[in-house]
Amino acid sequence: MSSTISVISAMPWRPQSRPLSLAIVAGLACALALGKALPSTMDAVSGALAPLCANAAEGSPLDKVEPIGSYALPNVPGKRVTIVRVTYGPGGFSRPHRHAGSVTAYITKGEIRSQLGGGPVETFTVGQSFFEPPGSTHLVSANASNTEPAELIAVFVADEGAQLTTFIN
Repeated sequence: MSSTISVISAMPWRPQSRPLSLAIVAGLACALALGKALPSTMDAVSGALAPLCANAAEGSPLDKVEPIGSYALPNVPGKRVTIVRVTYGPGGFSRPHRHAGSVTAYITKGEIRSQLGGGPVETFTVGQSFFEPPGSTHLVSANASNTEPAELIAVFVADEGAQLTTFIN
């Protein structure tokens, strides 16, 4: 775990970076176990996570995206798993976007509102998760509270080198 932390702390993250979206968690325990089992280099991690630093949040100065890790999947050539922690301050949100690959989100604090495509707006609480198929339009990604923070762990599975998030104008 310490090698993952040192790689992440050496990355050039800007404190004013905002979350790009909440889209992704296929199980924190599984992701952390995978993180310990697979090696990665600083270049690979920073290249895969660079699209996550876009100025995506507009609702709270406390919104942020923290990289946890990014690893090539040796049993699925050309694919990579990328794990991030998305924190929304009170009233925080990300503007509409879509992701290149599959995303699973697992709520670890508070409540998150989410809407994919033309579907209903749903609210997810601690311990719940949701899935975004590749190319889905994520119209609502927001903290459901204006007074308490919210947090999720997002796990992306996408093509190696893909831009993970594209914002919709």
